[in-house]
Amino acid sequence: MLVPALLSLVTLQQPTAPAASPPIAKVEVQPSGGEVPIGGKLQFTARALDSVGAEVPRAAIEWFVGGDVGDVDSLGVFTGGYQGFARVTAVGFLRGVPNSQVFGVALVRVLPEPPARIVLDPRPARLVAGSHLTLSVTEYSRHGDRRSEPVTFTSSNPRVATVGNDGRLNALSAGRTTITATSGPAKETLALHVLSNNVARITIEPGTVAVRTGDVVKFTATPRAAAGRALGDVGVEWAVSAGPGVALIDPSGTFVAELPGSYTVTAAAGGKEADAVVRVAPRDVGRAIEVRGRVPIAMSTAEFWLHPSGTCGYLSTIADRVYAIDVSDVTHPKIVDSMMTNARIVNDVMTTEDGKYGVFSREGASDRKNGIVVFDASNPCHPKPVSAYTETVSGGVHSSYVYKGHAYITDDATGSMRVIDIQDPQHPKEVARWQTEQTEAGRYLHDIMVVDGLAYLAYWNDGLVILDVGNGMKGGSPTNPQFVSQYKYDLTATYARVWQLFGQGFVRGTHTAWRQGRYVFVGDEVYAAHPYKGLQDGNNLTSRTRTRSLGTSPPTAASITCGSSATRSTSATIKAAPACWIFPAS
Repeated sequence: MLVPALLSLVTLQQPTAPAASPPIAKVEVQPSGGEVPIGGKLQFTARALDSVGAEVPRAAIEWFVGGDVGDVDSLGVFTGGYQGFARVTAVGFLRGVPNSQVFGVALVRVLPEPPARIVLDPRPARLVAGSHLTLSVTEYSRHGDRRSEPVTFTSSNPRVATVGNDGRLNALSAGRTTITATSGPAKETLALHVLSNNVARITIEPGTVAVRTGDVVKFTATPRAAAGRALGDVGVEWAVSAGPGVALIDPSGTFVAELPGSYTVTAAAGGKEADAVVRVAPRDVGRAIEVRGRVPIAMSTAEFWLHPSGTCGYLSTIADRVYAIDVSDVTHPKIVDSMMTNARIVNDVMTTEDGKYGVFSREGASDRKNGIVVFDASNPCHPKPVSAYTETVSGGVHSSYVYKGHAYITDDATGSMRVIDIQDPQHPKEVARWQTEQTEAGRYLHDIMVVDGLAYLAYWNDGLVILDVGNGMKGGSPTNPQFVSQYKYDLTATYARVWQLFGQGFVRGTHTAWRQGRYVFVGDEVYAAHPYKGLQDGNNLTSRTRTRSLGTSPPTAASITCGSSATRSTSATIKAAPACWIFPAS
């Protein structure tokens, strides 16, 4: 996706030079920009011009996309795939003339789709007269992209309840009404029953609580009549007074604080209120790290996988090899063997659970036979390749994950997941394929992890996708993956600071999904639209981690970090230092 890689490709395509031509001073792209809907097309043309504006004879043009929301073909036809901005780039060059490349750029906006559905929160079925609460609205397109179009609210019976276009709902008198939210073609309704107000007081539980930052507290509030009788399931409005701190409480009464301090949580219904106090202490999770060993490596590295025996591990490279490293003495790790392969990038490496076999990925092979290599790891420190699978993934495999006799791999060419049966390591075979279906243009699957029969896919523009590949909740299996859920978020809005500083058309996507206990940690990869100075790796403008709650507790494990990539980090473009460090478990 990056311009340097594209530049290298253009350079490789240059044969012997013909008669001399004037140097290219400028590449003119027409139109200079435009807008297309998702699935729409826009034709571009380009001319290579010399210093006086004359067209350079024999100049060649190649087309590329800077950004990741669409594709451009060899004729300059751009196809929109996902909402956002793309930099359609024409590279003019003279065949056989080194360093003759000149770039011309047009900025294209892929328009968002209109709202197709609306989600209201909260959705109270009953309120008591005199209650007030605010209905929050989230709009989604038909492909799950968040929208922010104006929303109008109406009440079918304003004598019972009124609602403004800001979503503020006021329950006035006993009766029934229907609240309707409308945005473009999307519409959502809420049937509401307003009860007579006989609330005498509200009880809230817990009344006082002491937690740490990040802890989640679930509050419950019960409106009661004068005799103390609970009024049942009626809507309550929640609020939090944060003072100098930062905290939030959602419409269900779920509280979390980001900063330490004392917070007051308030529940209100029918003109009555109840308070609870939350005292939040710092989480204090810092701990020291001790560097135990280091292996100097002469090239950039991608990932380290420790063999189940614990004696040796495998270090992949942004190059043509996988190193076997003896870590039996963590203070003196050493390279003891290697596996060479035809590739420019060996990004992922992993063994089977029993350590008998392993798989590593390949990209950039000179013969275009990329895919995966299966290796014998029965001798952990001296692995040997035994077979390869290239048939349906010759365009390259960026990431792979081995789970119960199958390799779940990414297909660079189509943006799909392929499932390869490696139970017969000498004869790997594809048994399933799965992909998102918004569009092929811009579709890219970056990383995969499989835990408890669930595959967690870091699907770039499509966010986090979870599939059943043997868990059973949706009847899935390795040969029949089934969709479970998707968590899609607005990447352009998330990294608005990047385009504010460096322009639209920047590269951003869901890079890694890592399941740990009850959570999936989702990391993004972000690049500015053009070279820049002043920001370094890890700055708060271009990195963010999200978590999704799932439902078990995390274990503790040792970690090995190679360069700047942690265990099972899978970026092929990582700027890694030429070394590995071993950290002990806590």
